[in-house]
Amino acid sequence: MDPSANNERSVLAIDLGSGGPKVAVVSERGEILAHARGTVPTLFVDGGGAEQDPHDWWREVDHAVTAALSQPQVDRSRVVAVSCTGQWSVIAPVDAAGEPLTNAIHWMDSRGAPDTQALTDGLIKIDGYGLRRLLRWIQITGAVPTHAGADSLAHILYLKRARPDIYARTHKLLEPMDYLNLRLTGRFSASYATVFPYLLTDNRDVTRVDYHEGLLRLAGVDREKLPDLVPVDAVLGTLQPQIATDWQLPAKTQVVCGTTDNQTAALGAGSIDDAVGYISVGTTSWLSCHIPFKKCNLLRAIATMPSAIPGRNIVVAEQGAAGRCLEAVVERLLCADRNWSCESERISGYAQLFQEAAAVRPGCDGLLFLPWLNGSGPPAADGRVRGGFINQTLRTGRAEAVRSVMEGIAFNLGWLLPHVETFVGRRLNSLRLVGGAAESDLWCQIFADILDRPIHRIASPRLATVRGAALHALTSLGIRRREEIASLVPISGAFEPNPDNRKTYQELSSAFVKCYKRMRGLFALLNAGERPV
Repeated sequence: MDPSANNERSVLAIDLGSGGPKVAVVSERGEILAHARGTVPTLFVDGGGAEQDPHDWWREVDHAVTAALSQPQVDRSRVVAVSCTGQWSVIAPVDAAGEPLTNAIHWMDSRGAPDTQALTDGLIKIDGYGLRRLLRWIQITGAVPTHAGADSLAHILYLKRARPDIYARTHKLLEPMDYLNLRLTGRFSASYATVFPYLLTDNRDVTRVDYHEGLLRLAGVDREKLPDLVPVDAVLGTLQPQIATDWQLPAKTQVVCGTTDNQTAALGAGSIDDAVGYISVGTTSWLSCHIPFKKCNLLRAIATMPSAIPGRNIVVAEQGAAGRCLEAVVERLLCADRNWSCESERISGYAQLFQEAAAVRPGCDGLLFLPWLNGSGPPAADGRVRGGFINQTLRTGRAEAVRSVMEGIAFNLGWLLPHVETFVGRRLNSLRLVGGAAESDLWCQIFADILDRPIHRIASPRLATVRGAALHALTSLGIRRREEIASLVPISGAFEPNPDNRKTYQELSSAFVKCYKRMRGLFALLNAGERPV
């Protein structure tokens, strides 16, 4: 439908993910009018480092925005707002002019692990944390600095210790979506939502989040190097004139404050009411829902963070690599000799592999894939655990390997599900599914069978985060009411658990967890000299 035909307004939504940006123009009815994407490389460096160049971020965002806005179904004059989301626990140090001083430190970077381990030390320990500091952090923030060094606080402390020249010259330390908003508006800001991984804010009242002076002193982080905070529904202002001119957008186009992909995926999944669960399986995987309180379970690595909805909290239970595992197995091992020269060939290649995997019996005759290629996350986080195939035989072929990876990622989420339900205090009777994995009917059915819950696939599941970012803007501007969000998110398919597969998957789910428990010590021995990832 031509949006100009009925003067329908739209939002330009930008999701800066780990692999690069996804951009979409979304109507006020939640319809994806046009979309485009870009690719950003990750540089892995010695000592557990992982970095991305913010110049790459902006270049690819600019290209993708131009491509999306140039599609004939888009009326640029009807774009009323820009809304950014994306990966988080990624720190970009910038100077007073907003120029990056070095590469951004990525969430996969572990070089700050010694710093957070020292910061949270103490005489009386629980799970490696000093008791007094552990309780203090949980009480104030709802979480605790990770010993794997994966959060923004660890990255900041690493910069201060290892790159004091960069730290001294830094004007502000920004998350990716806040860096984009700086480019769009000239404002150095962060929202109550995007500041969470700094682990330096008082989140006890999610309507009035602010930096906590005691935690700042304890961590030794300078307040003036941190962005000013705004509420999650704040409007930062209009596009800078040159950006509006370059993108041919109205000068009055508003820029809404940023959110993380966890928070916007919830909106894009229609998971608005408390305990309406959803899972996201893309590069990474997580299981989440809104809840009305702040809580933390250190043992299971499950916590809450401020939501994109004012006054609400959302569950944080991200497991790490998921789709990235399938890419690693397929593109580095099974099909390393294939030359997929464009995205359409790559999609076609994966479709063929999924078709082959569908012919394999559920359970792959006992072949298990452990998806902890970048360490394990909740419900049993350990940065030194690794993954791979277990119980492979001479009969194992490509189809079995592909299906086993798909099942392994589902087993991991199945292991997490009861712990999230205990955390929330409610059974999640069905689960909404977003992310690239949802485009496969086979994978959707595997999730339903292994999690033993009906799976409701969201339409255009790869674009759930950009749809969510657009819905965030529409509600922040008062164009839509938050109670309407779920009705603006269509469900494209429903998958019921197949009882014929239940016994097989119950047995393999049990074996999956036993593999972790029995092999954790071996992984620690094998990776003793390696920093947790």
